[in-house]
Amino acid sequence: MVSWLGRLGLGLKKSSDRLSGGISDIFTKRKLNSETLEELEELLIGSDMGVKTSAKIIAAFGAQRQDKNIDAAEVRRLLADEIAKVLRPCQQPLAVDQYAKPFVIMMVGVNGAGKTTTIGKLAQKFTQQGLQVSLIAADTFRAAAVEQLEVWGKRSGVRVFRGENGCDSAGLCYDGLGQAVKAGDDVVFIDTAGRLQNKSGLMDELKKINKVVKKIIPEAPHSTILTLDATNGQNALAQVEIFKSAVDVSGLVITKLDGTAKGGILAAIADTEPTPVHYIGVGESIDDLNEFNADDYARNLLGIE
Repeated sequence: MVSWLGRLGLGLKKSSDRLSGGISDIFTKRKLNSETLEELEELLIGSDMGVKTSAKIIAAFGAQRQDKNIDAAEVRRLLADEIAKVLRPCQQPLAVDQYAKPFVIMMVGVNGAGKTTTIGKLAQKFTQQGLQVSLIAADTFRAAAVEQLEVWGKRSGVRVFRGENGCDSAGLCYDGLGQAVKAGDDVVFIDTAGRLQNKSGLMDELKKINKVVKKIIPEAPHSTILTLDATNGQNALAQVEIFKSAVDVSGLVITKLDGTAKGGILAAIADTEPTPVHYIGVGESIDDLNEFNADDYARNLLGIE
């Protein structure tokens, strides 16, 4: 069985191949100087770290190392250290408060980000930890999302609360959360409709759901997690900004890192829109979703085993 670090390395291969290959090309029989630093900065920007973040990392990396011979392996190691420094403040696991029962997690994100699949995987992980979990299928716009959630529910032995297609999602959440309280659930996931961040009506509905659940549990939702598709690159950064303006985003899950060479987007988010990163996903199976570790991520991003 492949370990998580093995899965992470394989999942980030597209990003690491691009970065490590680029570094080798730049530093073949060349010193670290202003010219090679500029090329290195362009390489980081190409991995979607963004102009500001890339410049910051290169400035720290290049300090006191000018005009020195350096090989590609050392460049990767030193760069990984600088990237990890940017990422570490965002390394925060999702902590379920046992005294907040049920602990309500509202999942938000745009269509196709992997939100419903992430809920299913997390529900299974929490169930394996001995927690009683239920799911509220509040994505009433898309019948397939409800069906997908029910498949995960059956797989994990988790109750799924659903309504008629197209029903009022806020009212559904109110009823579903009331049932979860009666059942004594430890954790409740609310699967909201995939919102396009430029559709104000859908964002307003998200605010309405947020308001309605407080009528059952004033402190809820205890966590609002935004699911981001890493293949969207810099657009994922824009999504963080927009969703934060609508709801209190408390954490992130970054999915589909195995499908992109844009793995640098995590550094851009950490530097520009600092937000706790709870989990990252590098594949389809439940074992391909795991807690985010800044140092492991930075090393694998640079192809360091």
